[in-house]
Amino acid sequence: MRVRKNAPPGAPPPSQPELRRRARRARRGRLAALIALALPMGLTAGLGQSTSASAAAFGCAVDYTANDWGSGFTADVTVTNTGDTAVNGWTLVYAYAGNQQLQQGWNGTWSQSGRTVTVGNTTWNAAIAPGASVSAGANFSYSGANTSPTAFTVNGVTCGDDGGPQEPEDAAVVATPSSLAVQSGSTGTFGIRLSEQPTGNVTVSTARTAGNTGLSVTAGATRTFTPSNWNITQQVTVTAAATGSGAATFTASAPGHDAATVTVTQLGEAEGEYEERFIELYEKVKNPANGYFSDEGIPYHAVETLLVEAPDYGHETTSEAYSYLIWLEAQYGRVTGDWGPFNDAWDVMEEFMIPEADEQPTNSFYDPGSPATYAPESNDPADYPAQLDQSVPVGDDPLANELSSTYNTDDIYGMHWIQDVDDIYGYGDACGGTAGDPTFINTFQRGPQESVWETVPQPSCEDFTYGGENGYLDLFTGDASYAEQWRYTNAPDADARAVQAAYWANQWAAEQGNQADVAATVDKASRMGDYLRYAMYDKYFKEIGNCVGATACPAASGKDSAHYLLSWYYAWGGALDSSAGWAWRIGSSYAHFGYQNPMAAYALSSDAALVPGSPTADDDWDTSLQRQLEFYRWLQSDEGAIAGGATNSWEGHYGTPPAGTPTFYGMFYDEKPVYHDPPSNQWFGMQAWSMQRLAEYYYSSDDALAGEVLDKWVDWVLSEVTIGTGGDYAIPATLEWSGAPDTWNAADPGDNGGLHVEVTAHSQDAGVTGSLANALAYYAAASGDTEAQEAAAGLLDALWANSDDLGVAVPEQRTDFARFDDEIYIPSGWSGTMPNGDTIEPGSTFESIRTFYHDDPDWPAVEAYLNGGEAPTFTYHRFWAQADIAIALATYAELFGE
Repeated sequence: MRVRKNAPPGAPPPSQPELRRRARRARRGRLAALIALALPMGLTAGLGQSTSASAAAFGCAVDYTANDWGSGFTADVTVTNTGDTAVNGWTLVYAYAGNQQLQQGWNGTWSQSGRTVTVGNTTWNAAIAPGASVSAGANFSYSGANTSPTAFTVNGVTCGDDGGPQEPEDAAVVATPSSLAVQSGSTGTFGIRLSEQPTGNVTVSTARTAGNTGLSVTAGATRTFTPSNWNITQQVTVTAAATGSGAATFTASAPGHDAATVTVTQLGEAEGEYEERFIELYEKVKNPANGYFSDEGIPYHAVETLLVEAPDYGHETTSEAYSYLIWLEAQYGRVTGDWGPFNDAWDVMEEFMIPEADEQPTNSFYDPGSPATYAPESNDPADYPAQLDQSVPVGDDPLANELSSTYNTDDIYGMHWIQDVDDIYGYGDACGGTAGDPTFINTFQRGPQESVWETVPQPSCEDFTYGGENGYLDLFTGDASYAEQWRYTNAPDADARAVQAAYWANQWAAEQGNQADVAATVDKASRMGDYLRYAMYDKYFKEIGNCVGATACPAASGKDSAHYLLSWYYAWGGALDSSAGWAWRIGSSYAHFGYQNPMAAYALSSDAALVPGSPTADDDWDTSLQRQLEFYRWLQSDEGAIAGGATNSWEGHYGTPPAGTPTFYGMFYDEKPVYHDPPSNQWFGMQAWSMQRLAEYYYSSDDALAGEVLDKWVDWVLSEVTIGTGGDYAIPATLEWSGAPDTWNAADPGDNGGLHVEVTAHSQDAGVTGSLANALAYYAAASGDTEAQEAAAGLLDALWANSDDLGVAVPEQRTDFARFDDEIYIPSGWSGTMPNGDTIEPGSTFESIRTFYHDDPDWPAVEAYLNGGEAPTFTYHRFWAQADIAIALATYAELFGE
């Protein structure tokens, strides 16, 4: 038996999550390494001289991978300096054996002559330190065979001659997906490849090693991989017997490689057509060839790359997408009894979207008595940078000490909201990281008027590598001096959705007798819910209620700064330099109805498995549940739709609202909280998302107030929905508001007769339709409303009529893409550079600092539009939308068995 490096004899082979953790550990440590290098100048000079004295000749290794879809592929190359001397400028050369043709490349200067491909460095990735790597990628077309190249040179040196590729010590078979379901009498497939390039041919054998004997390998029992095709996925087919049910484990093994295991579940008779559709859509989403996931298993925002909405690139991702993955896998566990994918989804989220200890390294310096320095917000991006103001009082953070005591750490257990999965911007090597790795970034920084089209993306770890003299900090915040730092922002609706999914996973697993299978993950969800309470607090921990004047509004102590709603964000950050350590935390003063999640509050206050460990968490979530229900009731219009929200800090600087502004527990009514371009209360999706959670809660609790709000809301929605034939349907899209709610009086809420909504446009938004169908299904199951049930089924049928090879989607004409030419505000005299060399200066546009879009296959359609042509039409496959639809199908099947 081959023993893995650093593993004791007899240790089991690593799981797929463990293989990912290995890769992540190799990448992580970048902040800790940066801090460790903050040495006195004399010492660093001495280290440099010592290294130079022992320098050896340049050596290189090249890692080549390809994501192949049959007529084309994406090639990723990583060049590693295996020698002892730094390289400043590199040129990689290799050749294909077939007719592969370069289409476009990134993170390097790509060219092709015949079969020979040449990749040169850019200005920002020219240097490769000893042991460091750089990555680049490109799209190619081809026909026939797509054999991977095996010979590479860098700067004329053949890679492998000086410490180049050796037989990998942690070589493994990789299988995707790690679980799948197969209907009786049907087949299913999973893919296998190798994790590293072998030195010779490797034969992988796949066989059932445990479980249901009605499942067997019927094609691909042996697959051979060579040094040329080791990273090209090959398929294994599993067939289920005509009768029977249950799971089996299939093991794909090869000499000298850690084995991969796949759990295949033979399904019994499906609970009707909707459950069959759930399985079919689930398999499309999880099929690696369809492009929903990165190699690390991270869900992209969308399959397509040219897409600008809250994430400004399709292959970025958000905490929202991770939470939808967890929810999708919870439903899969309910249908199949296989909880491995649910646990794995949480692992992926924890590994890649929750900052690790070395990525938030100076939390120990955080002072709960002085959580952050005040900086005013403004509605106009031109008012930024916002000056820090030490004279404005801030309150005490009442959570920090009890969280540290409960979990024995000062670190935050919450997701950052956005990630550049493919490192398209190029911030991956900031703070000692690796180019090409999934990277935390941020975008919005300058008040509610700053739309996505006016943002300057920046790295979450700021070491001044890119941007201007102070990185990007002085675009947003005014200060006497700037320090290298890290900072993260949490989107509470995503963390709450993950908790919501964990609640149902726990309930469904318990019904199956499988509760132990999910217990560890549910415990992590409880912990996430503990930290999620930071979303309940005013941004600067000031008192809640009639808080006017930054200086006059009192700093709070204890829970006096808690509004108990789920606000738009919480955030935390700190210094990179531990010798000058500091850290900060803030909540948010804005609460949008669309972010509320009474289902998560119910779970965190009443489910013994999910009630958090901190001593005050149970009471906080119980209070939050009631406050959220009242919030919905306060904001419900005369017609039934729910209006915007409330703020404890008018216009973000504790300003004075217009006379007569209604209040909710002293917070001011805000028609469009958080963002104004477009108005945050305009999109119907917020209605569907939030009411789905309320309907789940109503179904689970029979709470009368929830039912009262839903009765009125559902009547309004049904009056605005039309369902035709052949996939024709329409739901509300754009809302227009007038008037305001009554000031809240819990004893006498009032009828809000002066608050009105009008639907000004309808659409076929597939994801929102899925969420709406889900809400109607739960409401119908709780209330017995047959019209709501019929509408839910009708919408699901209409969606299904719009199925394609990748999922469910409808074409969208994107007139908003005219905004590629929008100017972004850059202060006079400020200049800087994006990692790809794009200049940032006054007059820069969304497009001019994102010229990587010019290499996108869909760019010509956008360019033609910008030059006066017709607005382009695209069909997008957003991950969250596919998950929302699949979850709705499974929900309807569970509730009605049809």
